[in-house]
Amino acid sequence: MDKFVVAIDGPAGSGKSSISEIVSKKLGFTRINTGAMYRAIAVVATRKGIKLDDESEYDFLDDISVIYDNGLTKVNGVVISDEELKGASLAASKCSKLKRVRDKMLIFQRNSAIGKVLMDGRDIGTVVFPDADLKIYLDASAEERAKRRYLEIKGTPNELPYDVILKEINERDYQDMHREIAPLKKADDAVLIDTTSMTIDMVVNKIVELINEKMR
Repeated sequence: MDKFVVAIDGPAGSGKSSISEIVSKKLGFTRINTGAMYRAIAVVATRKGIKLDDESEYDFLDDISVIYDNGLTKVNGVVISDEELKGASLAASKCSKLKRVRDKMLIFQRNSAIGKVLMDGRDIGTVVFPDADLKIYLDASAEERAKRRYLEIKGTPNELPYDVILKEINERDYQDMHREIAPLKKADDAVLIDTTSMTIDMVVNKIVELINEKMR
């Protein structure tokens, strides 16, 4: 099979990025983290001090190239640090509402689907690749997602109280699900996997099983 596209969608903290990375390595797929790509644009926009919700201020999009390559997110060939990307989550949700931003990213995402590709984001199965060979929607309770994030950053300079993280996640969910363009939602033909009570290995094994079944 020369081409096979797996679309994985889900809300912030559902495990899309880490799960997709592991699955892609296990199966030899090319993995593209679209969330990191959007956060990279948010980082650039924030550095420029523009109004994130003003589409007219995004002329800089014509002068940049965003690439996700081997786990690194690059803007015009320069790597954006993981710390900056993590700090741009809410900003990314704002700029990703804009048609101008999404149109620019859509071109790259579709052109990148060469060979066996695993792409994770929030509208991959509904907008970017509505004809994907396999669509998966990863979900988990907001409380569980906040707990995961809290444990991830505990003891680091970015540590935040659990209540603050939960509030941010709920705000992010609302923004993503209610934006006018390509809102976060489960595609009708996507397989729902609730990861609330699952370990990473359990989720990985389930997705690998689904992919192998589809590729037979």
